[in-house]
Amino acid sequence: MERGEMLAVCLLCWSCSVCVVTAIQRADMFPYGTLSGDLILAEGDDETSRVLSLPRTLYFYDSAFSQLYVATNGIISAQDLPMEKQYVDDGFPTDFPVVAPFLADIDTSGGRGQIYYRVTETPSVLNRVAQEVHRGFPDAKFTPTHVVVATWENVAAYEEQTRTTGASNKLNTFQAVIGYDETDSYVLFLYPEGGLNFFGTRPKESYNVEIELPARVGFSRGEITYLIFSRTEGPHYSVTSDEQSVKNLYQVGNTGIPGVWLFHTGSRYSFDNIVPASIGGLLATPPPGGYGLSLDTTTPEYAEFEEYPDNTFDPDNQDEEDDYPLTGGDPEFQPAPAGGDHSESFQPASPDAPSSPSEDSGRQLSHSSVDVPLTSEPKYISEPEERQYAPPNPPVPEGGAALTPEQQPQFPLEVVDVYPPHRSEPPLSPGGHVVSVDEDDVDFDTGVIQYTTENKETCARFQQQCSQNAFCSDYATGFCCHCRPGFYGNGRHCLPEGAPQRVSGKVSGTVTVGLTPVELNNIDLHAYIVVGDGRAYTAISEVPEPVGWALMPLAPIGELFGWLFALELPNSQAGFKITGAEFTRRAEVIFYPGNQRLSIIQTGRGLDDHNHLTVDTVLSGSVPFLPPGAEVTMDPFKETYQYYPSVATSTSVREFSVVSSERGSESFSFQLKQNITYRDCRHDSRAVAPETLQITMERVLVMYVKEERILRYAVTNKISPVGVEPTGPELVNPCYAGNHDCDTTAQCIPLEGQAFQCQCATGYRGDGRNCYDIDECAEGLSSCGAHTQCVNLPGSHRCQCQSGYELGFDGRTCVDIDECSSSPCHASARCINGLGSFECRCLPGLYGDGFYCSQQEGQTVRPKSQCEQHRDSLQSGVEHAGRPSLGAFIPQCDSDGRYRSLQCHGSTGHCWCVDSRGQERAGTRTPPGTAPKDCDKPDEPERPKTHCEHHRDSVQTTSPEGYPIIGAYVPQCDANGQYRPLQCHGSTGHCWCVDNRGQERAGTRTPPGTAPKDCDKPDEPERPKTHCEHHRDSVPTTSAEGYPVVGAYVPQCDADGQYIPLQCHGSTGHCWCVDSRGQERAGTRTSPGAPPTDCDKPDEPERPKTHCEQHRDSVQTTSPEGYPIPGVFVPQCDSNGQYTAQQCHGSTGHCWCVDSRGQERAGTRTSPGTAPVDCDRPDEPERPKTHCEHRRDSVQTTSSEGYPIVGAYVPQCDADGQYIPLQCHGSSGHCWCVDSTGQERAGTRTQPGTQPKDCDKPDEPERPKTHCEQHRDSVQTTSPEGYPVFGVFVPQCDAGGQYTPQQCHGSTGHCWCVDSRGQERAGTRTPPGAPPVDCDRPVPVAPTQRPESVCERWRASLIEHYGGKPEPQQYVPQCEPDGQFSPVQCYGETTYCWCVDQDGREVPGTRSHDVVKPACLPSVAPPTVHPLPRPDVTPPPNTDITLLYAQGQKIGALPLNGTRLDAARSRTLLTLHGSIVVGIAFDCKENRIYWTDLSARTINRASMAPGAEPEILINTNLISPEGLAVDVNRRLMFWVDSNPDMIERSNLDGSGRRTLFDTDLVNPRAIIVVSSTGTLYWTDWNREAPKIESSSVDGQNRRVVVSDGVGLPNALTYDSSSGQVCWADAGTKRLECVSPDGSGRRVIHPSLNYPFSMVYYRNHFYYTDWRRDGVIAVSKDSSQFTDEYLPDQRSHLYGIAIATSSCLSGIH
Repeated sequence: MERGEMLAVCLLCWSCSVCVVTAIQRADMFPYGTLSGDLILAEGDDETSRVLSLPRTLYFYDSAFSQLYVATNGIISAQDLPMEKQYVDDGFPTDFPVVAPFLADIDTSGGRGQIYYRVTETPSVLNRVAQEVHRGFPDAKFTPTHVVVATWENVAAYEEQTRTTGASNKLNTFQAVIGYDETDSYVLFLYPEGGLNFFGTRPKESYNVEIELPARVGFSRGEITYLIFSRTEGPHYSVTSDEQSVKNLYQVGNTGIPGVWLFHTGSRYSFDNIVPASIGGLLATPPPGGYGLSLDTTTPEYAEFEEYPDNTFDPDNQDEEDDYPLTGGDPEFQPAPAGGDHSESFQPASPDAPSSPSEDSGRQLSHSSVDVPLTSEPKYISEPEERQYAPPNPPVPEGGAALTPEQQPQFPLEVVDVYPPHRSEPPLSPGGHVVSVDEDDVDFDTGVIQYTTENKETCARFQQQCSQNAFCSDYATGFCCHCRPGFYGNGRHCLPEGAPQRVSGKVSGTVTVGLTPVELNNIDLHAYIVVGDGRAYTAISEVPEPVGWALMPLAPIGELFGWLFALELPNSQAGFKITGAEFTRRAEVIFYPGNQRLSIIQTGRGLDDHNHLTVDTVLSGSVPFLPPGAEVTMDPFKETYQYYPSVATSTSVREFSVVSSERGSESFSFQLKQNITYRDCRHDSRAVAPETLQITMERVLVMYVKEERILRYAVTNKISPVGVEPTGPELVNPCYAGNHDCDTTAQCIPLEGQAFQCQCATGYRGDGRNCYDIDECAEGLSSCGAHTQCVNLPGSHRCQCQSGYELGFDGRTCVDIDECSSSPCHASARCINGLGSFECRCLPGLYGDGFYCSQQEGQTVRPKSQCEQHRDSLQSGVEHAGRPSLGAFIPQCDSDGRYRSLQCHGSTGHCWCVDSRGQERAGTRTPPGTAPKDCDKPDEPERPKTHCEHHRDSVQTTSPEGYPIIGAYVPQCDANGQYRPLQCHGSTGHCWCVDNRGQERAGTRTPPGTAPKDCDKPDEPERPKTHCEHHRDSVPTTSAEGYPVVGAYVPQCDADGQYIPLQCHGSTGHCWCVDSRGQERAGTRTSPGAPPTDCDKPDEPERPKTHCEQHRDSVQTTSPEGYPIPGVFVPQCDSNGQYTAQQCHGSTGHCWCVDSRGQERAGTRTSPGTAPVDCDRPDEPERPKTHCEHRRDSVQTTSSEGYPIVGAYVPQCDADGQYIPLQCHGSSGHCWCVDSTGQERAGTRTQPGTQPKDCDKPDEPERPKTHCEQHRDSVQTTSPEGYPVFGVFVPQCDAGGQYTPQQCHGSTGHCWCVDSRGQERAGTRTPPGAPPVDCDRPVPVAPTQRPESVCERWRASLIEHYGGKPEPQQYVPQCEPDGQFSPVQCYGETTYCWCVDQDGREVPGTRSHDVVKPACLPSVAPPTVHPLPRPDVTPPPNTDITLLYAQGQKIGALPLNGTRLDAARSRTLLTLHGSIVVGIAFDCKENRIYWTDLSARTINRASMAPGAEPEILINTNLISPEGLAVDVNRRLMFWVDSNPDMIERSNLDGSGRRTLFDTDLVNPRAIIVVSSTGTLYWTDWNREAPKIESSSVDGQNRRVVVSDGVGLPNALTYDSSSGQVCWADAGTKRLECVSPDGSGRRVIHPSLNYPFSMVYYRNHFYYTDWRRDGVIAVSKDSSQFTDEYLPDQRSHLYGIAIATSSCLSGIH
């Protein structure tokens, strides 16, 4: 006997006899442990869990709590617990709220037991709590929404370590279960048999007194506050009083089951104290199998109580069990009176329901028969008297037998929540609404049907119900369909695994927006799902504008497809595997706070001919009005789906925010309740369905595109067991994280750790990262039989019967259609059926074609043919209630009444061929405007696709949303399907030749605009490179960074690749002759300017080299890489090869005498510019060397290898050996004065080329070093060992310590101009030997083909900020070739990517860490060519006050009417093509506007007079000029440059430019000047430490005004009325003001959108907003938005300024 049946009989026994049951066993406790999702409390003597946050409020007594704590000492509390010594040894009441199943001093140290806890929504747990409560409190109106389960398993009592008895082996196990809904809470205490072995604990401070305190069991409210500061004890309730009562806990109970105790513990409305259940006490005789429980379960799959596996019972009571009514049936059916006959049926509460038992007796059903959740709404105080249900007729279950009238199950028409109403269930509250379940879509297996061979369905008879990609299996009670390997689904419908899926359908219904109903008339819905990573895209087209905005929050429309094809984590399955392609989803959405309700019904109608899922959607109800242009943002969320036979349900609450210009940012929510009903097959007892699964929607993006009238939803979905939290990406296999790089038509197969394998989806071929469709039809891989036609589909194929055939019984084989069975021939004709056709023949003696027969040959009057009847019925409207159908297809008949072989649709223009029955011939349909098929030509067999055609057709040319993919290369095939020899890329214009496999032939690629190669010309054999060519091509002429390498020697080769006999160095000018190997011929090198040697003249006999010549030739004048070595000493030899008596250093200018061995003669060295010694004069007697001479002679001027050391400083001594007062460095040209010991006198050093100091003049007081002098003196010109450092650049300073305008590098010879800060001025560098630039003349800006875009400027700015080499993880904007932002932006080389719009703004909700980048849509329209406006000024007429705003390439003028924005008179003031205007300022004295141009890197101005043209003021050394301010009193302007991070100023004409600040700035943004006080204020957008600073206009008194509580201070202005500085923050979203001394700070507005720039005028702030792309007005007095102006052209607005007809006090 089934265990549930035994339990039912046990219950029936209770009404007439006494039945004793034993205590519960451990297996009968509520499931616990890590497998049940429990958390584990840390081991210890006094541990408390982390806070357990409750999803809904719990009412304990009459107080609401939202969190719980579980403690070691056998209690659960609603607040964090004190130390145990404050409560563990005390009785009730406690100072804090307590649920105490066993309050004692428990210790789990050393592994003595575990404590588990969790909060759960698992249906089996909720159902069990519900049935326990309804047994203990029959009148309770309770359906739990959540349950808290805490279990103490094998825990021990605390024992002092000093006791000699050793650790006790007494361990306890018990459990507390708290169930609650919106209004009430109930608690179960469970003590299993043998679970209590100690009944109290000793106090820790017992002072060796042998006492033991019994455990406390019960409840305490804790202290209650009154009169604000006073407290009193709250109510409490004790279950035990002494040790014996503790021992009784598992022997008795108040539920009729020993060890199970139930209490009503709280209510939202009125609650005095704990109420225990009262069913019964100790019973007499236990049955052999344990104890019995009520069958009042809500879901029969839990009714059998698998938690109690040992139940058995006498089969003789089967009849009583069979008559036991369906539990949780119609909620209005009431139980029989107490003690009544349980075999009678329940009586319906409906007044017209049958009243006698016999009338309803046929409606009884076994408790295990219906597996559908019966649910109810939450309970409220005010409720109507009754609610009625009409039980429907159930359908026949799949593969089972039909239900007899006596076997019809009862179930409610409506299903919403998970948990059931019971027999005492109250009706719904007013306005309560549930979602109905269409009984036609639900199958119910009653479990009591007797199967016979006559009614059992088998595969032999019903195999055609399975998918062609499934197999059929017979079971004892029927058959089931199962998808074959490589496919997934429910067996009736199977799809290829791993392939992306498409959905199509229609949307209809009526949606009321506000008060306006809008009809949706079969508009198109399309969805595309990338199964490999769970992305689902849904698009609904032709959505009228009002309802398009309003439906944006209705992402649940598209979430259905996300659930069907979600990315599966382990131990889970997506919805399609359960439902297949036929299902009905009913959802109800209730919006808050408006309580609008919308019903969504989505019906899956199967798979179409292309294997695409077809889903129709019906919407009805009302939705809140959303303003046009609103943006909706929905956060990621999780939702739990609960599964029952044939039904999946879920309930959730979603929050979303709406940002609009009219209302700003608002938050809303809606509640979603849904059922998804489907057909399942339960004949396979091995199939295990999930109980609950969790869908995680990681990204939700919604938008309505007004121009296209398209509503879009994009959701990324993962499905997993409930409670599975995704860990970091580094811990999750990429297959489960969705960040693998498999093709969208491939499966990701997880391997060990982070490894995975990509495997092309079923029906696709490739390496897994690139897959293309297999044409099963062309490759002979189809399963189609005789008389079929194979049609290839993506990943699969379809078999369709040829004309005259139809599918047979098995759904796969085509059999002949017996046309004669429909009597198509004339009554006087005979029908002859043939294979695939039929023939009509007139009877003997009659004439005609068989469709019409007459006695006379040629008779004209004949009855109408089938074609004519078809045609005439449509034209007359017979088929449409007498009204002709507009646009309907009317068949065309020939003169004999037959169907014309070519049929065309008069409305659509499509044409096709038909057979004699008017059936369309496959593959003959042509679209309008194309030549129709020749229908008299027989069908040609279709040749299989070639490799080229496969390649071409597999290229994805449209995105999942249907937009074309720009830049994809599509191969070109000829008429035979072979690759064309010349292939060209349609987007880039490159062309190349390919071989017959489509592989590019090397060397044939040509760029756009050049003539392509002749691909029919065979490749010429390429001769190998010669030695010269190898040498030439190996020389690096550019550096790793792409810059040219100056001075490299590149050998010259002739046309045959041989060395040219005369080689010359392009940089040095030296020439020489070489041999055939390129080796220099000795004696042929000539200096630059000298006539080169005749290399064709043979070498003369060479005398041996002298010592001098060997020395000279051994000097290394070029580096190993072939570069010249500047400054080396080359000895000079005479014509006989001897050392010339006088030697001079070509670089330093020093000269000296040498002996015949080339050794320097002491005392003969002279400095550059002094007369050399006469080397022919004999040496004089030598006096002892002086300090100067010792030092001079000790300087190492040659290396250990004998090479000269360039740049060493050699002191100069006079004739007496004393230091010459003026010393000069022979290499650098610096000079300075020294004292008698050779020490430099401070302040006497002069630059090369400047007048040296008069060293005979006494020292002057030394002024502080300038920036240039500090820079110069900090340059390290000697190494730590005292050797000179070659090639360092030493800046040159003038007499005043300032940088000389022209700087030159002493080693390389390059020269350039610098500004006052020593920064190189772009475009002024000249190579050695070239005339230098005149640095006093402004540098013209070279024109470019197109100005740099914002993206390119930003990119260049950031790259410069990163020092030219961004790290792999750093963000650098990605730009398109036309300068626009690329739709997908990523952080460097990482996978952290997102979508942006045309202005570079992030599209909310698109961030992705996946390897597969987000599917971003290009948002930049193709450029439109218009004539460029003239860049001259057009001011608005007759305006006193005008707001000027920058908008990209223009400056707009917006007049003010009082303080209101006068949009009607707004106009473009100045059009600046190619510019990016950022900062704006106005000079009221000269009526001029000033602006910064980020694109051109300039500062400009223009008069406000009509026709005035702009002039450039500053065009040098600007990188990212942004904020700009004008001081009208001092005639100065100030600006910030956010890339070098500096603040500068100049006169209004650009002269007198100087830097104010270039330190302690990170990203300066806005700047203002208060002319009346001479104070400058600016913001610093430093994300690490943002701040607002001030100083005087001359750069003095710099200080921080505000640094706390600021985020991204974008906008800055001055409130002249209060004397405060005000700013708008794009980070904190606040508009705030503060006094200049930092006091009086206040918030004007707390929630701006995205401010950029701001001005103040007459108690109003006007700011440009990047979220709204407009100008917003805020009142200072009311702190409210008062006005808004949105330009017609939608793009970012930057700076804003006030232009006035005259200067106003306080503003200028």
